[in-house]
Amino acid sequence: MIKEIIAIIRTGKWAETLVKLEEIGIAGFTRQRVYGRGKQRGLRYSADGEDKGISFLPKWMVTIVVEDSKVDAVVAALIKANRTGEIGDGKIFICPVAESVRIRTNESEEYALN
Repeated sequence: MIKEIIAIIRTGKWAETLVKLEEIGIAGFTRQRVYGRGKQRGLRYSADGEDKGISFLPKWMVTIVVEDSKVDAVVAALIKANRTGEIGDGKIFICPVAESVRIRTNESEEYALN
């Protein structure tokens, strides 16, 4: 079985994330700039006696597709690279992939991943 791992991480944690993924042999992924918010509902602060804020914070969304046997290692690497213990560390989602096909060769399933 193949899984898609989607991680939403802090922008300042990208370099460390890349190192940790490469350490476990993960070279293929997609990275996108995204904006969102979690429980903290953005960022609130006071300026000039007025309550102000940013509703949506910049993050990176990293998508990695791997065989089942690599999921635990990828999740552990993502956590190690991104956990600060503070609100806003991000989220990891693990989803099943029904099919995969490499366009160039028409290979499918696990053969399309490497």
